[in-house]
Amino acid sequence: MSSDVRPVRLAVLLSGGGTTLQNLIDRAGDGSLSVQIVLVISSKPSVYGLERAKLANIPSLVLPRKSFPDLAAFSSANFAAIRESGAELVCLAGYLQKLLIPRDYQGKVLNIHPSLLPKFGGKGMYGHHVHEAVIAAGETESGCTVHYVDDEYDHGEIVLQRKVSISLADTPDSLAAKVFEQECLAYPEALRKVLASRQITPPSAR
Repeated sequence: MSSDVRPVRLAVLLSGGGTTLQNLIDRAGDGSLSVQIVLVISSKPSVYGLERAKLANIPSLVLPRKSFPDLAAFSSANFAAIRESGAELVCLAGYLQKLLIPRDYQGKVLNIHPSLLPKFGGKGMYGHHVHEAVIAAGETESGCTVHYVDDEYDHGEIVLQRKVSISLADTPDSLAAKVFEQECLAYPEALRKVLASRQITPPSAR
């Protein structure tokens, strides 16, 4: 990476252990991804993803869905914090809540999903639920998808996908391990693709 290129400011939203966050922290740290993670938001308290943020000296906060009267208020609170952090892109990283994307962040929110969308996406399809469904359907391949987030579950424009083959011996656990290995490559690759394809500018303060 050229030392005179300013890293893009990134907010990461999570709901669990933060393995995807750690991957992005590591890639930013080794210089293979030109981003600076400026904020971590968790939809749940006491998850290890918050500890990962603390260890990396990244500001964090918890915004539980149940603390807000409706989806609009919940989404507004999340993006108010994101906007205040100056984040130019948002990465959902095992984030289990739906969000409404405001105008100034449309086309600036990414998610990674553990299947080859549009297959095995939608409400309730996350984590092991996906891998169990893929195995039960007798699929011969699966993988992961990085896509832009819109106001529907797992629906926005696909940035890239990485595939894995499924053997007869695979279980949901073994498939999850295969897919996660590809996720660790796919998210940084997708971010590099997004950063190379267009000029990222900070959203206007509101």
